[in-house]
Amino acid sequence: MGTCKEEIRKTSKDKGHTRTLALMVTSTAIGGTLQYGYNLAIMNAPTVYIQNFLNETFLERWGMQLEVYEITLIWTFIVSIFSLGGFIGALVAGPMSIRFGRKKTMLLNNIFLMSSSLLALLSRTAKSFEMIIMSRFLVGINAGISMNVQPMYFGESAPKHLRGAVSLSSAVFTSFGVVLGQVVGLRELLGNEPCWQYLLASNAIPGFIQLLTLPWFPESPRYLLIDCWDKEACLQALRRLRGCDVQREELDEILQEQDETKGERAKQPWELLTDRSLRWQLISVAVLSSAMQLCGNDSIYFYASYVFQEAGISAGMIPYVTIGTGMCEFTACILCNLLIERIGRKLMLMGGYVLMTGWAIVFTVALSLENIIHWMPYLSMACVFTYILSFGMGPAGVTVILPTEIFNQTARPAAYMIAGSLMWLNLFTIGMIFPFLVSGLGQYCFVPFGAVCLLSALYIQLVLPETKGKTLPMITKEFYLLNYHEQKMDPERKQAHYQLGEICHSTAL
Repeated sequence: MGTCKEEIRKTSKDKGHTRTLALMVTSTAIGGTLQYGYNLAIMNAPTVYIQNFLNETFLERWGMQLEVYEITLIWTFIVSIFSLGGFIGALVAGPMSIRFGRKKTMLLNNIFLMSSSLLALLSRTAKSFEMIIMSRFLVGINAGISMNVQPMYFGESAPKHLRGAVSLSSAVFTSFGVVLGQVVGLRELLGNEPCWQYLLASNAIPGFIQLLTLPWFPESPRYLLIDCWDKEACLQALRRLRGCDVQREELDEILQEQDETKGERAKQPWELLTDRSLRWQLISVAVLSSAMQLCGNDSIYFYASYVFQEAGISAGMIPYVTIGTGMCEFTACILCNLLIERIGRKLMLMGGYVLMTGWAIVFTVALSLENIIHWMPYLSMACVFTYILSFGMGPAGVTVILPTEIFNQTARPAAYMIAGSLMWLNLFTIGMIFPFLVSGLGQYCFVPFGAVCLLSALYIQLVLPETKGKTLPMITKEFYLLNYHEQKMDPERKQAHYQLGEICHSTAL
């Protein structure tokens, strides 16, 4: 009879994972990281139309015709202000997630989204390019908050054996947003002169879907117990997310983390910088968050036409080729989602950067020989696809889940603030300099990106431990050896990491 009950519990547990968790992930991500990919992609299609709108506005207001370089400068600012908004969003995401919780923060985040959509929709009627700039800034704040809070919400809600796959769903929906934005931006849909304002405002639709569905799902169980001290709400959330009775082992792990952080308030970013016990965790997150943007993958989505023109692709084919790039990353992220719990985080990350280094070299050679060998433009195009494919197989998804796995509840929001700020600042930097990088370096424009990928792969191999299937105390022990490499760990302390339910201050010295 007992065996039968255990089988029923196991079956209901599996069903709960596949149903409730999947629906919660979908609801959150549709209005979350999908917006990041979607709002990156939709800016390619209306480039010429918005630039003409800028010229017409200046001519009507001040009777002056803008020079080509002036239009390019204003357009670059419109595109890049999205990154500055993301930077602000990353800074406020931590305090918001502590004050309001993970789920409520995602819901409140739609205020920025809806305001952005309204400004974009009315900008043409009002004949105001400033409204477009403000719209892009606000939707950047929305994306910055989502990119930090959503992985935190997923990582804290998923069971240990599904933590990587559930957290990686953020990257899957980001890449899906890119594909969706590229398709909606085609001339046959909204990527034409009469409809560009509707294209910029179309990001409100996923936001409405999230507002209608997310309130029905529970808050992060760890947030409820560790931050709010509400054990009953935590148990109720776990039952709903698991679809069965709470497993003792999982509850013990959360209680252990609560005991370790008892009496501690949430850390501020500057406190992480001075905490020796978190030194290499913070360095790892900073290096990999920066590398995620400095590897040059998002530059392809900001300025896809520049890259394909350098590769010799005709202007008429560029919008359709660009959809192929988005499909590559989407496919790769799905494959990574299926493999991450089998292969592990470290190998996926390092393998992705190694492959990107190789393709950057091949791409540079192909661009250098495109005027000598007639089929080289096709090899160049293939290199762009494989470069994006390699990025999606590791760096795109694994990077964003690391703060959830290597920081505890009190340090996690601050860690995401630092990681997100670096990611957005580097995205802004690349967005501003990439056109000049292409014009200045020509066929060697991907050499700096290849160097970043190579250095990132070396860092991962030498420093980053594997986190697959490990509890936070186990991961903390491995970083302890790096942070205090000249001292030996106390054997009793080392053993305490594996005793569930006991207080073990792994970072105290």
